[in-house]
Amino acid sequence: MRIARFSVREGSPAAGSVSFGIIEGDAAQPDSLVVHTLAGHPFGTPQPTGETHRLQDVRLLAPMLPSKIVAVGRNYAAHAAELGNEVPAVPLTFFKPSTAVIGPTESIAYPPFSADVQYEAELAVVIGRMCREVPLERVSEVVFGYTCANDVTARDVQQREGQWARAKGFDTSCPLGPWIETDLDPADLAVTCTVNGELRQAGRTSQMVRSVAELIVHVSEAMTLLPGDVILTGTPAGVGPLEIGDEVAVSVEGIGTLSNKVVKR
Repeated sequence: MRIARFSVREGSPAAGSVSFGIIEGDAAQPDSLVVHTLAGHPFGTPQPTGETHRLQDVRLLAPMLPSKIVAVGRNYAAHAAELGNEVPAVPLTFFKPSTAVIGPTESIAYPPFSADVQYEAELAVVIGRMCREVPLERVSEVVFGYTCANDVTARDVQQREGQWARAKGFDTSCPLGPWIETDLDPADLAVTCTVNGELRQAGRTSQMVRSVAELIVHVSEAMTLLPGDVILTGTPAGVGPLEIGDEVAVSVEGIGTLSNKVVKR
């Protein structure tokens, strides 16, 4: 299933309301896509209300508002090498705050304290139930689904400050979307990024140093994960700068494309 979070556009009796929904139709034919509104949150057994909208009549929002985003750095060896780093002996994790999250078509606001903001295309995992100390053989029980992410990074700030809270946690630095795909094998998916239509990144999740399951085990050893929490799994090689006015798009095979424009804050 494709699970979206959306608001209804003006002109409808439900204008302005925010709901979760199931998207049905052929993604290759956008005009055919329909959103079936769900009652409440989609965790557990989704309950359709009977209300439907054409996808073009709604505005897609970030598919989830997580309590926390746990991101993993240097999980692709080629990306670690391109920045002059070694692959860490244990997963390198950091947080992005919930206030960093934006959805598809929302703008990435270029922070005034940086002169080198860069894109990082990633597969994101959405957690579906409260969990802690998840054993490897039970990881599938706690995964709700997968979405696209852009781990936008102020690279100069990251290098200058040493710790990454401001470099990776500034407002609008975590685009997520366009929806959550619940039926997906993450083992070998294409992950790409384009800027103004030009291909900049092209990798596969099979190139990750540590798998999705290994990352969930590692993170959940330390902290309780809640429904809706997001784990970013790392970016392939090819990261580079964004400029004000750029259109950046992250695509993950089997999910879709997340597009955002860069604007001046």
